[in-house]
Amino acid sequence: MPHATVDDVQLHYQVAGAGAPVLLIMGLSVPGTAWRFQHPVIAQRHQVCWFDNRGVGGSDAPPAPYTMARMAADAVGLMDHLGWRDAHVVGVSMGGMIAQHVALDHRARVRSLSLLATHAGGALARLPLASGSWYFLRALLGPKAGRLDATAHLLFPPAFLAATDPAWIRDVLKKDFGERPPKSGRRGQLRAVFGHDVRDRLGELAGVPTLVIKPERDILVRPTESERLHGGIPGAAILRLPEAGHGLLRQDADAINAGLLSHFAAADAALAPEPIAAGG
Repeated sequence: MPHATVDDVQLHYQVAGAGAPVLLIMGLSVPGTAWRFQHPVIAQRHQVCWFDNRGVGGSDAPPAPYTMARMAADAVGLMDHLGWRDAHVVGVSMGGMIAQHVALDHRARVRSLSLLATHAGGALARLPLASGSWYFLRALLGPKAGRLDATAHLLFPPAFLAATDPAWIRDVLKKDFGERPPKSGRRGQLRAVFGHDVRDRLGELAGVPTLVIKPERDILVRPTESERLHGGIPGAAILRLPEAGHGLLRQDADAINAGLLSHFAAADAALAPEPIAAGG
């Protein structure tokens, strides 16, 4: 994968496809390749870029401080590097927080906004459900031997785990969570998450075509936070996934891909110039 230099930080990225640009922003401590269930489908209709946030994967992990505004500027700097005037901006979990800041601070660069399994900030929003807190701490701080098992229970509801080939689960988790990011990256990203709070600014997103995707079995980001985003962003649409957990990109990829592509198409159609009437 190539690199872009943004504010003296090397960002690892990949681009595929052709058409209206789509920027995929990944969540906490996970490399951009975790979009692999989305980007090949999206690339059939769009030029799509996925990348490693600062602190993870092949991107640099500079020392703190990390902030959402700084990571949003990274995303916009990457768009500059690619020569993109604007893009459909998609973020999951922490990536959804970054995406909110892209839309709020760089509005002209956003063709549409898609927010998956994320929140607008606040003390309660940062706290997982009780079971989510237990698995999150084990996945983040526990011994290596139990990290993947804790991550599986953090991401996937019990019914999905019971019905899914354990080998598939292990393969997915090893690809996305097998390499632990540097400590500076983990700490920096986590501090950025705890500093995120745009609840009072959601109304500024009026006019930005926005889709909120809510996994209703999420135990890491409370599902009610998706409803708060939907209610707080004027004109936002919502896609509810009744059986999905925080690992929705993997668990419910078909529904997500269909929802995203439909959302992009509607936003692009709204931006298309009016046809000139014959004889006009």
